[in-house]
Amino acid sequence: MSSDTYLSESPRLLGLTNFWGLFWLLIATISAGLYFSNGINALLEAWQLPEYSHGPIIPVLSSLLFLRQLKTVPIDPGPKRNRWPGVALVLFALLFGALGILANIDDIVAYALILWVGGILLISWGWDTGRHFWPPVVHLVYMLPLPGVIYYKTTTYLQFVSSELGVWFLKLLSVPVFLDGNIIDLGIMKLHVAEACSGLRYMFPILSFSYIFAVLYQGPIWHKAVLLVSAVPIAIFMNSVRIAVAGVIVQEYGQEWLEGFTHFFEGWVIFLACILILFGLAWLMLFLHPKRLSLTEALDLDTTGLVPQFLRLQFVRPSSALVTAALAAMIAAAAMMALPERGAVTQSRDQFALFPREMGGWRQSGPRELLSEGVAQTLAANDYHQVNLVNPEAAAPVGLFMAWYEDQSRGGVHSPEICLPGSGWEIAWLERSDIAAQMGSQTPFDINRAIIQKGETRMMVYYWFQQKNRRIAWDFAAKYWLMVDGITTGRSDGALVRLTTIIGPGEADADAEARLQEVLTGLVPVLPRFIPEG
Repeated sequence: MSSDTYLSESPRLLGLTNFWGLFWLLIATISAGLYFSNGINALLEAWQLPEYSHGPIIPVLSSLLFLRQLKTVPIDPGPKRNRWPGVALVLFALLFGALGILANIDDIVAYALILWVGGILLISWGWDTGRHFWPPVVHLVYMLPLPGVIYYKTTTYLQFVSSELGVWFLKLLSVPVFLDGNIIDLGIMKLHVAEACSGLRYMFPILSFSYIFAVLYQGPIWHKAVLLVSAVPIAIFMNSVRIAVAGVIVQEYGQEWLEGFTHFFEGWVIFLACILILFGLAWLMLFLHPKRLSLTEALDLDTTGLVPQFLRLQFVRPSSALVTAALAAMIAAAAMMALPERGAVTQSRDQFALFPREMGGWRQSGPRELLSEGVAQTLAANDYHQVNLVNPEAAAPVGLFMAWYEDQSRGGVHSPEICLPGSGWEIAWLERSDIAAQMGSQTPFDINRAIIQKGETRMMVYYWFQQKNRRIAWDFAAKYWLMVDGITTGRSDGALVRLTTIIGPGEADADAEARLQEVLTGLVPVLPRFIPEG
């Protein structure tokens, strides 16, 4: 019996059994929606950002991928075997979501939601059939915002590549240009390759599109892999072209033309150009296709018969596995709603404005330095302190910078590994060290020791992340302890502390480091007033 015939007879076949199947599936879905509501809200907020504005279309495309794939599966309204792997995945998704709820990190809840979708498919279709539906489930990953640490590291890397390639294009066009970090100096003005222009705005939707391309492409696996990974270099290339064209416009027509160009060229023009390049790449690979297919044959774009596939939901049958998943989601949602409000626990602390001007032999030189509006907005700290400390007996001053975050669950500290290169500083050497012995501490005191340089200027840098009484060198470890503290104590506060000093001409690195250690010795006893450890 064909699918169309079977579906046309479905009203007669839909009995009480099928009703209860849909009932428990609906209960499971509604309960999961309530339980993962924090993650859904996080997605809705992220989708308002330019980098993730494509997010709402991802679930729609995943649904279409699923319905297309379902056409290849024969209708089997009978009982399904091996449903319990789906139950295990659903329970794991609920536990994973609980970590995000207790830690007050909504992105984790959103990640867990995708696992729940995969589990429900395994329950509804059984392991033997459901495990083949992984492509549309994996595609849902493209609707998620990247974790903050990965986002900023990725952004920084793309900025560097785009800057270098854009400047290379400008030099090919004989446009005089100088690159200083992410600042492109054209003489008459400076272009800053900011986060919004790093290529991520195009890369995320192009990644999603290239994934669908790879899934639909009828060809060898290595062809699919090329189409999948090509999104990143395509986005970087087009962003570099945008930078180069912007430089030419400034050089030839003046900077007043740049704003209009930017608004026009950063939107659909770039996206459509990337799509055309992707189609061109697929067309070129057809020359290596073993069957010599045309582009329309190689890309299976048939969308007929999707509505009948959607109506196959009526064949979802009740089962102990489905009931277990629905009840588990109901209990989890009820427990979540019964939890007291878990906002960030506010810590009592003194503002940095009260920070002492003198520590040991080191004294603050001049007033506190204020960050520019753009830098302060990117930093997004609740309180910060930036001063220079001098000592009459020292060869050079020491810069002190501290940033305090009351709640890091939706952002938090930005690593100097990201900020310094963006300002034109090159990290020449970086080492993570435990200096507990030097500080007379019984607990680990992990810091980053680095040497950075810009031209002939060299600086020694100490910095660390502070979570309660922990001094942490690695930013990913800081995020881990943020999650642990959020679950165990409800706290999500934290800080960054950084010390810098110039390495003078002919001065040994050890002499510059001795200045940092001297300031650090006087700084540590003062910090708990301003960065709570308890």
